[in-house]
Amino acid sequence: MALRENPESPSLPGSPTPVRLASPAPTRHGTAALVSAVAGVLLAVLWSFEFVDSVIGDTVANNLLGHDAKATAIGGTGAGLLFAFVSGFAGTFTACNIAMVASVGPLSQAGTSNQLRHHLRSLLRPVGWLALGMVAVSATYGAVGVLIGDGLPQLSTDTVGGMPVRLIQSSVVFGVIGLVLALLGLSALGLVPDVFARRPVARVVLIGALIGGFLIGRPYPLFNKLFHWAVETGNPVYGAAAFTLQSLGNIVVVTLLFVVIVLVTRGGFLRWMTDPARSALVTGTLLVALGVFTVVYWDLRVPSIFGVGWFPTMPYN
Repeated sequence: MALRENPESPSLPGSPTPVRLASPAPTRHGTAALVSAVAGVLLAVLWSFEFVDSVIGDTVANNLLGHDAKATAIGGTGAGLLFAFVSGFAGTFTACNIAMVASVGPLSQAGTSNQLRHHLRSLLRPVGWLALGMVAVSATYGAVGVLIGDGLPQLSTDTVGGMPVRLIQSSVVFGVIGLVLALLGLSALGLVPDVFARRPVARVVLIGALIGGFLIGRPYPLFNKLFHWAVETGNPVYGAAAFTLQSLGNIVVVTLLFVVIVLVTRGGFLRWMTDPARSALVTGTLLVALGVFTVVYWDLRVPSIFGVGWFPTMPYN
């Protein structure tokens, strides 16, 4: 009887039993991780929060809402929920959300080759897992945030050593999230043990949870306004709904990007990413670069603005 060999477990010549060969991470993966880390640091140096937050974010929100998003009061539940989604979409490329771009690689891993015949399913399945992890965290935080209210550091106007308390919370939260993203990147590259090697869906769910966790540290002015409105309603259900819509708005662009790439290539991108080495390289470099950016920006650059440490600045900052 012919033996079926597992392509992931090649047989040695003359051996009737498939033997798993050791496959250490290629040297180029170590180089890729280093280059990605350097790119993350450079991005933190070059980043213009004024341009991204005000020029892009405020302009998008004002045009979609038809009025000054910051100056106009939120009038009612419907307006509040609309504001939640629009402000989330407007804040897509802010420093507290840009790391979600790293999800493109893991999203492609969540689809398998037998799904390529069903493009709709191959698109919705990974996005659904991402949304599941994200909504679980954002909805919970929205409800809890309303119940705790002004007791949260995120809503405080106090300062410690000249640094706003809300930004201290941001530094802690995004520092942890950035480290997790970088670790996921190193594991995808095979440089540290990868617990998600056989569970790509679990990796997507975790990244979704991290994206939902962005709200726990987000200092974005429009989100701060939404948070205060949710607390004023005193209704944790509104808080959960508003934060869920905020998070969904955050991933609209990356979801559309993923969908467009898959449709334009007619599934070719997913087939291209089925190669383990290629998939690891794309996923790992994105996660490392944006993970390092998140840590460096929030734990080094932001504190330096308030005299805590030093960080290089650009003329336009």
